[in-house]
Amino acid sequence: MPEFPAIHHLALSVTDLRVSEPWYVKLIGAEPAMTLSDGPFHRRVFALPSGQLLGLTRHDDVDGGDSFSPSRPGMDHVGFGVGDRSELEQWRDHLDAAGIAHDGITEADYGLGLSFKDPDGNALEFFVLAA
Repeated sequence: MPEFPAIHHLALSVTDLRVSEPWYVKLIGAEPAMTLSDGPFHRRVFALPSGQLLGLTRHDDVDGGDSFSPSRPGMDHVGFGVGDRSELEQWRDHLDAAGIAHDGITEADYGLGLSFKDPDGNALEFFVLAA
């Protein structure tokens, strides 16, 4: 069996690209690298410095009445790895400056996290693995 590959891209479903795109521009600090409108969806794709791609997808047949829930089968959250507590504190300061609400830095036996949500309630986190 070959070695399991790294994650290449992740696409999050959103209800309104006019709301989500500028929110992610503030979070990431860059404009989308690609805009795709093919068939029943519209997507903005951000090229992350780590090499992965993060897509925001607006499906034409979106059911706006059903919001994200981490307790329902599917995705629980997206965790972005950071190097150490100092970098995590820098991300906290960035979220504060961008007006993005968060839960503060939380400590657990397995590491440190900084959790927040996008406009659709998709759960996101900056995370440092315990040494």
